Order: sequence, then C-alpha cells, then structure tokens
Amino acid sequence: MELLTILGYLGAILIGVVLGLIGGGGSILTVPIFVYLLGIDPVMATAYSLFVVGSTALVGTLRNLPKKQVDLRTGTVFAIPALTAVYVTRKFIVPAIPNELFTLGEFTVTKDFGIMVFFAIIMLLAAFSMIRNKRKEQKESTEVSYNYPMIVVEGILVGFLTGIVGAGGGFLIIPALVLLAKLPMKKAVATSLMIIAIKSLIGFIGDVENLVIEWNFLLIFTGLSIVGIFIGIYLNNFIDGKKLKTAFGWFVLLMAFYIFYKELVA
Repeated sequence: MELLTILGYLGAILIGVVLGLIGGGGSILTVPIFVYLLGIDPVMATAYSLFVVGSTALVGTLRNLPKKQVDLRTGTVFAIPALTAVYVTRKFIVPAIPNELFTLGEFTVTKDFGIMVFFAIIMLLAAFSMIRNKRKEQKESTEVSYNYPMIVVEGILVGFLTGIVGAGGGFLIIPALVLLAKLPMKKAVATSLMIIAIKSLIGFIGDVENLVIEWNFLLIFTGLSIVGIFIGIYLNNFIDGKKLKTAFGWFVLLMAFYIFYKELVA
C-alpha cells in the first residue's frame, strides 16, 4: 500500500477525531484527503464526503439524543430547506455544470478546478470562524424562538454549499442556530450534527442516482471515521475544545492556502 493511501486512511480517523473533539470542522478535511491523498476526482470526492460526513454525524447524533442535547424541532425546521437544497444541487446542478467553464487566455478553467478553488474559499471562511471563535453562550433557560424566514434562507444557502463542496457546513449552521433560534451552544453543536447527518445523506442519494459508487472503499473509510469520532469524544474529556478549535482553524487556513497553491500554481 502506498504511503499516500495509508495517510488517506489515517486521515479518515482524523476526520472523526476532530468531529468528536469540537463538534464540527472535521468534514472540511474530507475532500482534500480524497483528492490529494487518494487521487479521487473532485466531483466523486464531494459525493463520498457527503456519505462519510453524514454517517459520522449520524453516530454523533445518536450519542447525543439520550442526553437530550438535540433540539429536534429546531433541527427539523432547519433541515427541511437544507436537505431540499443539497439534494437538488447534487441531483441536478452539479451534473449540469460543464467540464470546461471558461477560458482565460491559454488557461482553461475546468469544473474540477472550479470546485476545488470554491472549496478553498469555503475553507477560508471556516478557518476564520474557528479562529475568531467568540460566540457568546446562551443560557440554558433561554426560550427557543424562531426567525423562520432567515432560517429557511440560511438552510437553503447551507444546503447549496454542502451540495457543491461536500462539507457539512457546521461553521455556518452553529452560529445560525445560536443567533436565529437562540439555542445554547452545546445544543447548537448537537443539533448541528443532526442537520448535517440528514442533509448530507439525503444529498448523497442524488449522487447514487448519477455516479458509480465504490461501496467497499467508502464503507471502510467511513468506518474509520466513525472509530475516530469515538476517540475524539473520549479525548474531549482531557482537552480544552475551544483552544483546540482555534488551533484547528489555523490548520484549516494553511490547508486552504495549500489548495490554492496546488490548483493555481502547481
């Protein structure tokens, strides 16, 4: 087995560990791991990412349900527009994007190039969100209230972005739940995992209808990621999640610049 392949499978565990430690962020690693370590083309990589992220987030959700940390009503309100948008994006919009988008002089901007550059931009936004990391905790007694129009708009936006880049979008969902539904941070993180699980797996259904999936590989990779989330949950007892989130944000920032370098320079 080649070194890059081994690193790719170790990366699967890392994805789960990060999700277990900070409740999000790990999914931002899946596409770069698939593309640069395992040599999978970006469109297939975003599809695989949806399954890995959705399955791993589902395990986290099932763990949080008995603790009553998941707000089912809020999750459902947010998930419906998000899952609709991600399914439409994966089923219709992504396949409709031409392989050659446009030409700049002698340089042809391809679909794969466009997806990876757009993904790097999303990574920059995610990194900024994690590095800044200054959200104020809502009190547990705060009554949940809904700004329905904004929740629907945010759900559609997150669903579209998830459909394009294959990442869970927790860095967008968590602040939306805190600001628009007034959820306490712990409930926002747990509810975010539920939303990520639903919309990612629904979006993947759109890919099953369009792409040939290598199930053996995908299930092994997903299994390793699920092992990772349990490791992360255990390590969470000993590590300050807020400090780790800031450090991981700097790592994501470096990864974003690496993608820009690979796509624009190398």
